[in-house]
Amino acid sequence: MLDSALVLFSGGQDSTVCLASALDRFERVETVGFAYGQRHALELDARLRVRARISELNSRWGERLGDDHFLELPEFGKISDTALTRDREIEMTVAGLPSTFVPGRNLLFFTYAAAVAYRRGIEVLVGGMCETDYSGYPDCRAETLDALEKAISLGMGRTFKIDTPLMFIDKAATWVMTEELGGAPLVDLIINETHTCYLGIRGRLHEWGYGCGHCPACQLRQKGWEKWQAAKS
Repeated sequence: MLDSALVLFSGGQDSTVCLASALDRFERVETVGFAYGQRHALELDARLRVRARISELNSRWGERLGDDHFLELPEFGKISDTALTRDREIEMTVAGLPSTFVPGRNLLFFTYAAAVAYRRGIEVLVGGMCETDYSGYPDCRAETLDALEKAISLGMGRTFKIDTPLMFIDKAATWVMTEELGGAPLVDLIINETHTCYLGIRGRLHEWGYGCGHCPACQLRQKGWEKWQAAKS
C-alpha cells in the first residue's frame, strides 16, 4: 500500500470528506490549496479551520496530518470569465454547461499538485471530483482524470495515482461516508466549518451547513442531506 497522499483541499464538503478518507488510509497526508480569484474566497478561511479541527477528531488522524501547501494563481482567475471568478449570474451556457464551470481548473490544480508531490516524495493525489453531480463538469469525469493521471506520470517520469473517493457516489452517499469515517463529530465539522456556497455567503446556518440556500452548490448539498436523513428515518 502507498503510504502518503496529497489532498487537493478547498475547505468544502467534498474535499473535507476526502481528507478524512485519506487520513484513514494513508500514513502521511499533506494538503494543497489554491487561490485563483474565486468568488467564494471564504473557502480559504474555512480550509484552515477545518484542517485545525479535523486533527482533533481522531488522534491517529492528528499524527498523520502533515504540511499544508498554498499556491496563489491570480492570473488564472483573470482569464476565466465564469460565475465562480466574476460577479455574474449562475446559468446554463450555450455550451450546455453551468456558468460555474471554470475551464482547465482541475487540470491545472492536479498539475500543480503533482509538482508539489514530486518534491515531497508523494505518489497519490486525492481530489473530491464527482461525475454524478448534475453540474456535469468535464474535468470532474473519470475518463478525464484517468487521462490526466497518465499524462502527469509520463510528463514527470514518475508514477502518480489520482484518487477520487467520491467519483461514483451522490451527495447523500457522501454524507453516509462522512458518518462512517468520523461519526457525529465529523458530520458536525462538515456542517459548521466547511464552505461550499458559490456566492460566498455564510450568514445563515441551515441544518446541512452555511450558505445562501439557492445556488447550485447549496441546493446539491441540501438535497443530499435530505435524502440521507430520509433514508435514516
